[in-house]
Amino acid sequence: MAPSPEQVTAALATVNDPEIRRPITELDMVKSVDIAPDGTVRVGIFLTVAGCPLRDRITREVTDAVTKVNGVTAVHVELDVMSTEQRKNLQTKLRGDRGPEKEIPFAKPGSLTRVFAVASGKGGVGKSSVTVNLAAAMASSGLKVGVVDADIYGHSVPRMLGVAERPTKVEDMIMPPVAHDIKVISVGMFKPEGNSAVVWRGPMLDRALHQFLADVYWGDLDVLLMDLPPGTGDIAISVAQRMPTAEILVVTTPQMAAAEVAERAGSIAAQTHQQIAGVIENMAWLPCPHCDERISVFGEGGGQTVADALTRTLGTRVPLLGQVPIDTRLREGGDEGKPLVLTDPDAPAAAELRRIAEGLSKRSSSLKGLQLGLAPSRG
Repeated sequence: MAPSPEQVTAALATVNDPEIRRPITELDMVKSVDIAPDGTVRVGIFLTVAGCPLRDRITREVTDAVTKVNGVTAVHVELDVMSTEQRKNLQTKLRGDRGPEKEIPFAKPGSLTRVFAVASGKGGVGKSSVTVNLAAAMASSGLKVGVVDADIYGHSVPRMLGVAERPTKVEDMIMPPVAHDIKVISVGMFKPEGNSAVVWRGPMLDRALHQFLADVYWGDLDVLLMDLPPGTGDIAISVAQRMPTAEILVVTTPQMAAAEVAERAGSIAAQTHQQIAGVIENMAWLPCPHCDERISVFGEGGGQTVADALTRTLGTRVPLLGQVPIDTRLREGGDEGKPLVLTDPDAPAAAELRRIAEGLSKRSSSLKGLQLGLAPSRG
């Protein structure tokens, strides 16, 4: 007996659009369903744009879902493209009846998304590796996670997460690629082929950051991680202005030279009235391959020094969240687009990063310790 239209529609409702992460039936992407007496099913699917990079995945998942329905003998998927009006309707469905808007959803009162701005005083301390692995650890625990590669000049997050495809544009919305269940956006995805440099000044950097936060369709995220460039330049200031509730994660290495610079990066919170979630000491030690000893390649104590100094500067406790040991597999995973917390979760570095991610995920978003920047009135 051939399946009913209701059975096929129910199967299609289990297929999510890979970019929007919602059922294709809910997004009005199902154009038609035709069922022949012999059980052959033809499904018409609307793609958001012509040349959709994930068309093969959508075709495969629709075919797999419908094939499982009792009575189906064959499945044929026919792809079409949404009209301009259909894309506008989709945009309204995603953003609400107010239509296109340029507000940053994470900066709105009542936003439930935790935003962490991962900062460092200088480059080379492994800030991006920490960001990517924290994101992967959180996503693997079931959280909905996004990453903004805000290090415009030194963008490396796409490689570290193994993202090859470019974002899809639907009207004036940008659909971010997804890797390891993490939504990702980076200026590297918009550059022409090759490893050309980004030569932008302050206003362009601020505009790019605003587009990443306001024009990208992030959906309902639990956590957004922002990989900031080193130092306290334009991007750090823009984040403070556009995302004042973002909590700062300071990454440093144990050596005093790095710790002193990291302290300056974290002390920006005193001027911007942001909260510092804590300090992460990366490359804390090298486990000896021949014994159980720890080799302090970059010295000792830098992370705690930064945490103590920021506690004094801000007048509220800044914790040392963890110390991540050196592991060549952490670097190899970044080069291969496979975060260590996923490929070898029991490795010492991975275990520490997962512990830090779990601690950040469980922290309440209370106002305790948060500097609000209020001053008494003189009325």
